Amino acid sequence: MSSSNEQPNFITCKAMVAWEAGKDLVMEEVEVSPPEPHEIRVKVVCTSLCRTDITAWESQAIFPRIFGHEASGIVESVGKGVTEFVEGDHVLTVFTGECRTCKHCESGKSNMCQVLGLERRGVMHSDQRTRFSIKGKPVYHYCAVSSFSEYTVVHSGCAVKVSPQAPLEKICLLSCGVAAGLGAAWNVADISEGSTLAIFGLGTVGLAVAQGAKLRGASQIIGVDINPEKYEKAKAFGVTDFLNPNDCKEPIQQVIKRISGGGTDYSFECIGDTGMVTTALQSCCDGWGLTVTLGVPKVKPEITSHYSTFLSGKTLKGSLFGGWKPKSDLPSLVNKYMNQEIQIDEFITHNLPFEDINKAFSLMREGKCLRCVVHMPN
Repeated sequence: MSSSNEQPNFITCKAMVAWEAGKDLVMEEVEVSPPEPHEIRVKVVCTSLCRTDITAWESQAIFPRIFGHEASGIVESVGKGVTEFVEGDHVLTVFTGECRTCKHCESGKSNMCQVLGLERRGVMHSDQRTRFSIKGKPVYHYCAVSSFSEYTVVHSGCAVKVSPQAPLEKICLLSCGVAAGLGAAWNVADISEGSTLAIFGLGTVGLAVAQGAKLRGASQIIGVDINPEKYEKAKAFGVTDFLNPNDCKEPIQQVIKRISGGGTDYSFECIGDTGMVTTALQSCCDGWGLTVTLGVPKVKPEITSHYSTFLSGKTLKGSLFGGWKPKSDLPSLVNKYMNQEIQIDEFITHNLPFEDINKAFSLMREGKCLRCVVHMPN
């Protein structure tokens, strides 16, 4: 580690590199550049696997690449102009940043930062270059985070300082999935006490929506999933009714409308299936029914719905990171966890060493986990 008066040097470390779509990640020695102005270099402590990592790994064409975006770590060095962080600070990385100066950041209406928004090209926001290389050849980033590496470089606007008392092996889940679900329930839908809702997909995000709804006092939380093993876990997060479409003799939206008395107040699509967005819309009630879509689709990104759906008063809203402004809002979620106001530990079904990260991919693809937390070497 460099002192604050020294210029940071290149670091050589281990990273799990994806060389082609759908193939096992390979442990490689990578060179990590020093942080450029307004960037920080982070020693990753823990990273958890998100479904979005798998979707991108299976389908995206930018390789070689270091995936991972849901992570916690400790600042190793800072670039010029960074005043918010110092070496040793504990941080969460975030896949969408907050510059605090653009139109969206200043609006109070949006978390879609125009400067540090979702990065899709595998490079850094500031100069469109990578900070990773193998034998002089570039290795591309994922969501400007790339946490499947012992060290990574992120823009200072894409990191959130957290209390050093907060367990990094737990709160890493707040840098994406759990926060996204809670925010969809609280910020985007603003669920009211006594209301009803249907959740399509009971993975981490869907169960975080259920937790948020339960804490808001929802009276009926209907969970929809084709995996019957998820029911017991779902009950612990507040799901009151479990529906498996494969066991239903009629379309699932009709079942939901029947058991909810004409349709739910809210519905949430947490799968990444645009056809299911249409089903979710059909499941909520006329007049004020609100559908929130959170999933990232693998195929068919277009949503199809009859105009009468909206003429009847229903609303469809999208949700990115649950509407949270990461730097402004994530510290309060960490505090809620520390005060035992929200659950995180219960989402962690597996803890794995860094070298077993491919096992985490297998577990998630097979539907055998919620979150696998990957622990980096000390």
